[in-house]
Amino acid sequence: MKITVLCPHFAPDTAPTGQVITQLVEELSQKGHRIHVVTSLPWYRTHSVEEDWKKRLFSKEKTDWGRITRIHPCASRSRTNLIARSAGFVAFSLMAALFSIFTRKADLILAMSPPLTLAPAGWIAAKRHRAPLVLNIQDVHPDAAIATGTITDTRAIGLLRRLEKMSYRNADAITVLSDDLREKLVDRVPNENQLLVIPNFVDTESIYPSERHNNYRQELGLLDETLVMYAGNVGFSQPLELVIEAAEQLLDREDIVFVINGNGSRRAQLEKAAEDLPNITFMDYQPHSRLNEVLAAGDIHLIPLQAGLGSISVPSKLYSILAAGRPVLASVDSGTEIDRVVTRSGAGINSDPANPAEFVAALINLVDDPAGRAAAGEQARRFAEQWLSPKAVAESYSELFLGLQSLNDEAR
Repeated sequence: MKITVLCPHFAPDTAPTGQVITQLVEELSQKGHRIHVVTSLPWYRTHSVEEDWKKRLFSKEKTDWGRITRIHPCASRSRTNLIARSAGFVAFSLMAALFSIFTRKADLILAMSPPLTLAPAGWIAAKRHRAPLVLNIQDVHPDAAIATGTITDTRAIGLLRRLEKMSYRNADAITVLSDDLREKLVDRVPNENQLLVIPNFVDTESIYPSERHNNYRQELGLLDETLVMYAGNVGFSQPLELVIEAAEQLLDREDIVFVINGNGSRRAQLEKAAEDLPNITFMDYQPHSRLNEVLAAGDIHLIPLQAGLGSISVPSKLYSILAAGRPVLASVDSGTEIDRVVTRSGAGINSDPANPAEFVAALINLVDDPAGRAAAGEQARRFAEQWLSPKAVAESYSELFLGLQSLNDEAR
């Protein structure tokens, strides 16, 4: 098949969803598919186009499996200006649509959301090529933005709801990451048979359990302290005040240090709140080549989500932590996919996101139980190997694509 993929990030961009779609494309290519990726110039790390890619509006590359068209992301330097960010998403998506329609014939279009604006771009490309459209939902929007208070204007919410409804109506299939997300969307789609659960995967060959005493820990000046780490986006969905509160309560524990490794719209605010806490350090995003090293350095990894978001989002970093064989302390809604994965796999503990005291107590229990942490890490790795294989996930996508192509051929 000839597949066109519209996605906001692709390697070497460091966004977690970019790593997911990059691996998926590589796996699909091994099944004989030819692929055209339409994405942005790398910009996720600093929220501006990276130095090696500046002064370009777009870039084209040939690969062994097809080609990549990279477009300027039109990203606003302000991480909190909603109007500017929305305008950037719209502009990027319009250019993605143009590059997708003025290209060689495609048998199928795969569009990733967020941003939700890529869904109509995918629909335009699908119409142009008379091809099926698969919409891949990583986070349910606008639900996540509404739940975090990022969007409060009723007119904006109404507009996004209409865009969401139109996007689902125009898709031939919609893939979501968990049963939670499927249940969330089942009443919003014209036909529930459109909805398929295909989880993200993790590369268990490049991410694996390794020695905790590594260069990353040395850069932090750490020896045998227990390193409690949050690695990921520092935005409105992540209640990282939990980490600051825990650091404040555990100031007298010289054996515990906290690291927030990442960037985002709320980092400056959180750094100011933690400026008098010597046991918490902020680190910038690391190159993807260091991901395994960063994960290995952490003794306990944190997955916090604002209350109400557990059924909307499944952070891909969870799977990377499991593959690295490290225990997880989550703070997410009970009964959601993250809770089920963490607790039923034996990989760690979930605490009530509305109860900071429970979070701190669970953290202390993990710190004081190194044998339990080691066992949880082994369970985490075992779960990743059994359920999150790239080959298995790519096979699910390939079967879906071929089935849609067959139906489309019959309908012509």
